[in-house]
Amino acid sequence: MLELLQNNTFSIFFFAGLGLLFGSFANVLIYRIPEGKGFVLSRSECRSCQSKVAWYDNIPVISWLILRGKCRSCKASISWRYPVVELLTALVFAGMFVALGWSWFLLEGLIFSFGLIVVSFIDFDHMILPDSFTLSGIVIGLVGSLLNPERDFWPALLGVLVGGGILWLIAYIYWALRKEEGMGGGDIKLLAWIGAVLGWGAIPFVVMTSSIIGSLVGILVALGSKKGLKQTIPFGPYLALAALLFLMGGEAVSDWYLQLFIPSLGPVN
Repeated sequence: MLELLQNNTFSIFFFAGLGLLFGSFANVLIYRIPEGKGFVLSRSECRSCQSKVAWYDNIPVISWLILRGKCRSCKASISWRYPVVELLTALVFAGMFVALGWSWFLLEGLIFSFGLIVVSFIDFDHMILPDSFTLSGIVIGLVGSLLNPERDFWPALLGVLVGGGILWLIAYIYWALRKEEGMGGGDIKLLAWIGAVLGWGAIPFVVMTSSIIGSLVGILVALGSKKGLKQTIPFGPYLALAALLFLMGGEAVSDWYLQLFIPSLGPVN
């Protein structure tokens, strides 16, 4: 097995398969956490007829295709988003291995990316970012910087302060000018979590990239909505996407950008 894992092609498929399994678990968390339902011992069930889902109907992607997106018992439609989340997690896990290789940080990257996928879809559905992920993510990120020989504690701590501080300042200025909330506290904690894992040097890239992507999506949504520019969209998924892009190659761009304006800094990873 060890020899197989040393083969890059096999390892990519291994992490993709691992991602499918964790993607299935992510679907459970995305559905149950906002509703306060347990997810440790309870089995999956159909949301329409509440019949328990057999193990052979719970195989990532394959079962959905075999059942043609319908419950075996009541024939109610099963959302296409279930296989999408599973495939997305598989793609991200494989991408984590390609970007990070066999390293201690790969373990952190897998945990981090799994959490980002879960909170992103919860934010899409409910416009909330659960503290159980963001706050615990900050703690795990800081502890990881102490235990992981490939990381340092101070850039992680500064990442929490800079990440959370930047969005808090933006939110405060927006409120001061317009007397209404423009950014939720969940986004602030999410960026602090990102800073805890990626370090303060990732924050400029994440903020700039998420703002650009979020603005483009916001314009498209506004054009197709009766509310126009007043249509509210979640910002968390774009922060998460920018963080994943940074992990998969954006670090080089971020280092170049910072050294261009502050050359004395050097690499900041």
